[in-house]
Amino acid sequence: MELPSTIAQADVAFDVQDFAKEVLERSASVPVIVDFWAAWCAPCRVLGPVLEKLAGEAGGAWVLAKVDTDAHQDLATRYGIRGIPSVKLFVDGAVVNEFSGALPEPAVRQWLEKALPDPHRKEIERAELLLQSGSVDEARKVLGEIVRVAPGNHHARVVLAGSMLESSPGSASEMVRGIEEDSRYFAMADAIRTFAALTAKLAHADELPDQPVKGEYIEALRALARGMHEEALKHFIDVIRQDRYYDDDGARRACVAIFKVLGDESEVTRTYRRAFSSALFV
Repeated sequence: MELPSTIAQADVAFDVQDFAKEVLERSASVPVIVDFWAAWCAPCRVLGPVLEKLAGEAGGAWVLAKVDTDAHQDLATRYGIRGIPSVKLFVDGAVVNEFSGALPEPAVRQWLEKALPDPHRKEIERAELLLQSGSVDEARKVLGEIVRVAPGNHHARVVLAGSMLESSPGSASEMVRGIEEDSRYFAMADAIRTFAALTAKLAHADELPDQPVKGEYIEALRALARGMHEEALKHFIDVIRQDRYYDDDGARRACVAIFKVLGDESEVTRTYRRAFSSALFV
């Protein structure tokens, strides 16, 4: 029996036969976007061709799978489908993003740009593990290659820059040049730039304001430059208590940058964040 239209042919081409294999298992190697739809649903007939077109343009960066909710009511129930069309992005067997309704093509493109995971994410995760184990040179090789082939990869750039902060803060700052507020990695990039700018002040310490806290502020900068974050925080917090706005609020900006670079789960961050907050309101 011939299919009645090219749209119907496309539906069949993307139709899921084995969800475990075609979606859950496959999403371990490539992102899978699942379109939950039904033949009677008019908005589904609008969105479906858009997704199929974009899947064809993706060049394998992601794949599309279509689930007819009438034929697969068990899957609709399992994934909480209450209205269609419903689109879910699967990565490593789990839903990581989604939207509902027949979005126009520009909106779908925008969603894809934000929702799709970094294709280099596993390499970056490997580099981060190498950094944690002390294999800095090997991690930098991995990250450097990603930046070479994908200079717009902000994640790789901020991780690489972070590994350079102590040895070459100027190079670290240059590595995150151009990463601004429209990037999800802006906060980290800004923290790295703050680090670099503050440690650069050591070369011109005599130009810092001549206030009673100057000596301790310089000690904090020295500790920061050596990667001694806990010692730096102690000094910076003490500076905040004595002279809140010294060096254009430098001590506060330094603490915020340290917390960002170390991360919320760092014991140093957890230990000193309360003291920092308290110092701000003394």
